[in-house]
Amino acid sequence: MTDGFGQDALIQIMVNLFFLGLSWWALQSFRFDLFVREPKGPQAIMLRLLTAIAITYLVSRFFLDYLQASRLLQYLW
Repeated sequence: MTDGFGQDALIQIMVNLFFLGLSWWALQSFRFDLFVREPKGPQAIMLRLLTAIAITYLVSRFFLDYLQASRLLQYLW
């Protein structure tokens, strides 16, 4: 019963790290200097990090939910 829990946890960690890197990379092209006073300051870096984490959560949750739903399709018939 618990055989797949370790594999699922590893998949979730890998997906989250992948999308965190992808979000961070994509946010590098966004011009934060138009919205913050000091774009190189610690608060701006924290804002960029929190934005990347929020985007990561949304995208990885969508991907993992889609993956789980596709795995459950075998029980349809």
